[in-house]
Amino acid sequence: MKFALTGMGSGSTARPAPMIQVAQKAEELGFESLWIPEHLAVPLTMSTPYPYSADGQFPGGPDARLHDPFVALGFMAAHTKTIKLGTGVFVLPLRNPLAVAKAVVSVDVLSEGRMLFGIGIGWLKEEFEAVGMSYTNRVSRTREWVTMLKTLWMEETPHFQGRYHSFPPIGFNPKPVQQPHPPILFGGESEPALQRAAELGDGWVGVRHSPDSVKPLLDRLRQLVTGANRDFSTFDITVGGDAGVPDLDTVKRFEDAGVHRLVVFAPGFVPRSRFETDLFPQMERFAAEVMAKV
Repeated sequence: MKFALTGMGSGSTARPAPMIQVAQKAEELGFESLWIPEHLAVPLTMSTPYPYSADGQFPGGPDARLHDPFVALGFMAAHTKTIKLGTGVFVLPLRNPLAVAKAVVSVDVLSEGRMLFGIGIGWLKEEFEAVGMSYTNRVSRTREWVTMLKTLWMEETPHFQGRYHSFPPIGFNPKPVQQPHPPILFGGESEPALQRAAELGDGWVGVRHSPDSVKPLLDRLRQLVTGANRDFSTFDITVGGDAGVPDLDTVKRFEDAGVHRLVVFAPGFVPRSRFETDLFPQMERFAAEVMAKV
């Protein structure tokens, strides 16, 4: 079992000093990865409900401080040595795919192979409208663009012919440190989302789960991955818990359910004034009482 922190680069970790402080503390304690959320814009009025809260409200609302994920991950890479760096999750169809491919590979190279590329199709219609990108065809564009990203990262002289984007043979360098490319981990919990992950991804990211609630999703993913003639034993499963910091028994139950990486802390939601008195002592206890025994 690997352990992660999410919410990096937002809230109380949006400023440089606390971001560095938390990242280095997590690395020192043996956490495996840091994950950053992202939105390009958060509209003042949203008719689209947020899918991961009971009331449909987006945490933080339009005042949420959210960095460009690749700039922030590059900054964290410069101040750490081994901890992995993930997008949790990046809304792929909001951007030009070549620009995304370049940003991902830049983080991977500059971090010496620590990039984890979590992606999703997006849920906030008003954000797509603000950016000037289509909301209605975001699924088909995501599918096409994942293939394009792999082409750009893996082929010496990539070229691509698609429905939404095409280019003749081009030079695209550097190539990723991780071969054949940084892991692509899909978010989303609907049946189509699970199908996308099974067919195109290297793993799946779920949020706000208990060991019991995640198990049927993983059973379905196993069926879909196997049905796509892929090896489920190499399919990476990342899950965030739904009930605070888990104890050792709960972590073992997540592990038995098939989870490989558990997201435990979200430092951005903890005021900086409480890092030394609350956040860091909790992280230290968790490392000693749970991580050391799994």
